[in-house]
Amino acid sequence: MLGFFNRLKSGLNRTSSSLVSGIGNIFTKKRLDDTAIEELEDLLLMSDVGYNTSKKLLGALSKEKFGKEVTGEEVRLFLSKGISKILESVSVPLSIDKQRKPYVILFAGVNGSGKTTTIGKLADRFRKEGLKVSLVAGDTFRAAAIEQLKVWGERTCSHVFCGSHGSDSAGLIYDSYQQSQRRGDDVLLIDTAGRLQNKSTLMSEIEKIVRVIKKLDKEAPHSCILVLDATVGQNAHLQVEAFSSILGVTGIIVTKLDGTAKGGVIVSLADKFKIPIHYIGVGEGLEDLQEFKAEDYSAILMGVK
Repeated sequence: MLGFFNRLKSGLNRTSSSLVSGIGNIFTKKRLDDTAIEELEDLLLMSDVGYNTSKKLLGALSKEKFGKEVTGEEVRLFLSKGISKILESVSVPLSIDKQRKPYVILFAGVNGSGKTTTIGKLADRFRKEGLKVSLVAGDTFRAAAIEQLKVWGERTCSHVFCGSHGSDSAGLIYDSYQQSQRRGDDVLLIDTAGRLQNKSTLMSEIEKIVRVIKKLDKEAPHSCILVLDATVGQNAHLQVEAFSSILGVTGIIVTKLDGTAKGGVIVSLADKFKIPIHYIGVGEGLEDLQEFKAEDYSAILMGVK
């Protein structure tokens, strides 16, 4: 079985290959001049590193190397270090406070971002760490989402709280919290309906969910995690802005990095929002969701490892 580093390397192959070959094509016995900087900027933008972040990285490169002959490998190594520096501050593991029983984690995101699957994978991880876990099927709009979470509950030996299709999700979550407390759960993972960031009625519903939870514990939810699909590229920025204004997002999980050539979006998100990135996903398997590590990510992205 592949270790996660190799799975990450395989998953980021589309983004990394594009950057490695692109930088190699630019620097064949060439000085770092304005034309090369412009070409590098285009390359970074195509990988969704973002305009401001690309400018920052290339400004540092110009300051040190402008007018000098450089190799593609030197440029990749320099950029890898710069990216790692940006990512270090957001490479923060999700910490469960065992004094809070249950520790409540609310998951949000747009349709298709991979919320329910991510919750299942985290339930598996927490159970293996010896924690007692329950799940809440708070996406009552979709019968399929309820069934999917039930499957994850069986697979991970986690209890699942669910209501009938179309029932009030805030009411379900209120009752689930009380029962979870009585059960002595360590962690309560709450799924919510996928919602577009520009749909005010759905966004107001998630505000209601937070208000309801706070009636039971004013400090809950203890973590509000936004699940982002890497394939949406720069649209991820709009999602972070919208959900942060409603929820106060405390952490991010980025999924589907194996399906995109835009893996640089993590760099621009980190640079702009400074919100912790707890986990990244590079596949469908349980083992394909792992803690985010800045140095590994930047090295693989730039093909220096």
